[in-house]
Amino acid sequence: MRTVDLSPLYRSFIGFDHLAQLMDNASRNAKQSSFPPYNIELLGEDKYQITMAVAGFVESELQIETEKNTLTVKGLKETKSADGERTFIHQGIAERNFEHKFQLGDHVKVRGAALENGLLNIALEREIPEAEKPRTIAINGVNQELLKSA
Repeated sequence: MRTVDLSPLYRSFIGFDHLAQLMDNASRNAKQSSFPPYNIELLGEDKYQITMAVAGFVESELQIETEKNTLTVKGLKETKSADGERTFIHQGIAERNFEHKFQLGDHVKVRGAALENGLLNIALEREIPEAEKPRTIAINGVNQELLKSA
């Protein structure tokens, strides 16, 4: 795969560095492992859910962190002692460590997580601050005094 140099975006667009950073992060995330498999669902207008198949992991072996607009899910299997070694004829359940990162949109917050039947469900919700929501401006005529004070 070709690498794309995004440095011209940083030089040319003032105030759009966040967009260039998102594109840069997306190109890096393409190299991520596809393990464990996951689904991303839209549950409502501003509600989402990530479901990850983490068979063989218990809650103490899973770690969920958010930093800025990045959600990181890690699975760290505890090392087994030599005296408790198991011999597998076939091992189809992967018990390997993983780390998966998701880029979250602006104002998307993690509401909680639950582990049930080998599936890790992470609830997400977009909360747009009141100041950034669209608002309707009533047209009542222009008051000349308001224009002079502005």
